[in-house]
Amino acid sequence: MGLLDLLGGELREPAECIVRVGMAGDELADLYPFLSELTVDINREQAAVASMRFDSRRDENGVWAVQDAGILAPWEPIVIEAAFGSHTEEIMRGFIREVRADYPEEAGSASVRVECQDESLALDRDHVRTVWGAEAPTDDSTIVSAILARHGLAPHSDNGSGLTSLVLNQDATDIRFLRSRAQANGYELAFAAGEVYFGPLRFDAEPQPTILVYAGQDTHCFTFNVVTDGHKPDRVIFNVASETGAQSVEELVAPDLPLLGNDSADSSSAGLGDFAWRMERQGGGSAEELRARALRAANEQSLKVKAEGELDGSLYGHVLRVGEPVGVDGVGDWLQGTYYVDKVHHKFSTDGYRQRFTLLRNAYGDNLASAGNSLAAVLA
Repeated sequence: MGLLDLLGGELREPAECIVRVGMAGDELADLYPFLSELTVDINREQAAVASMRFDSRRDENGVWAVQDAGILAPWEPIVIEAAFGSHTEEIMRGFIREVRADYPEEAGSASVRVECQDESLALDRDHVRTVWGAEAPTDDSTIVSAILARHGLAPHSDNGSGLTSLVLNQDATDIRFLRSRAQANGYELAFAAGEVYFGPLRFDAEPQPTILVYAGQDTHCFTFNVVTDGHKPDRVIFNVASETGAQSVEELVAPDLPLLGNDSADSSSAGLGDFAWRMERQGGGSAEELRARALRAANEQSLKVKAEGELDGSLYGHVLRVGEPVGVDGVGDWLQGTYYVDKVHHKFSTDGYRQRFTLLRNAYGDNLASAGNSLAAVLA
């Protein structure tokens, strides 16, 4: 019996894994009985990737159930979703990147593994050489929109405007160029649901449903571990050329992110003086770009609280989204509150749907009361 047999029909668990392949988006229904495990890894720094493992079988005519089905092949579009009862949430969409068929000595152990990547893969095919702003200086927003339109993708409605008055040489694939522009602006770059986010950390986005730890029967987070790292700087120093050009000028940059709690996690109250680290020298770039890079570095260093854990996706009832806030309740007044989702590892198997996550925070203290303390409601 395959994974999707357990998630289908009368035996279906609350969370159902749905896989759609091809331009028509047809569900992979005929191959569900052979699908033994599906994982998706999403994080803020890299492309999202998925892996599917099928246990393949050969019939009396020598035809293999999975690899000979004519469905799974490189560059086929793929969408992976999680269905929770009456509603469905997308986990990832992109393309099949690699198909590997393994034929071990024992024929009954034959398998097929399918590796996938998000839609950024299509932007890594052609090496482009062009000059943006050759006729008139342009801006990052215009460049990003033009590149995405070329690939049938849409810019996210919350995208940042980026740097302006630009004349830039592109000598790379589109995705490599976009990543370099995100770094130059101190932005995040994320592909999801046919849209691309190019903008600052989304600390002010609407928080996702709260993760509940030690909440009695309502608990859906089974493990939760927190590390607070005080040896991260509170500010970042960088050097920029002076207007006279005689020597560089030193600038100190502080983070500008909203606090995800009641009290900052910085060390300003320790009575030990300023805690600032110097940013590595950057080759080229305007003063505006250097400030943007320094601000991103300062913001990342301010995330001194790191939590890791695992939740039951079926009980949680949602796909935990990377690059957005989420509340955590049940770990005490000091550590519970709002966090920023850094990474999520999704796994569908015979054990159900699990989501292993990494969260970040720049503050301490329970700030969930204003939005309603979920655990308090459970214990009331």
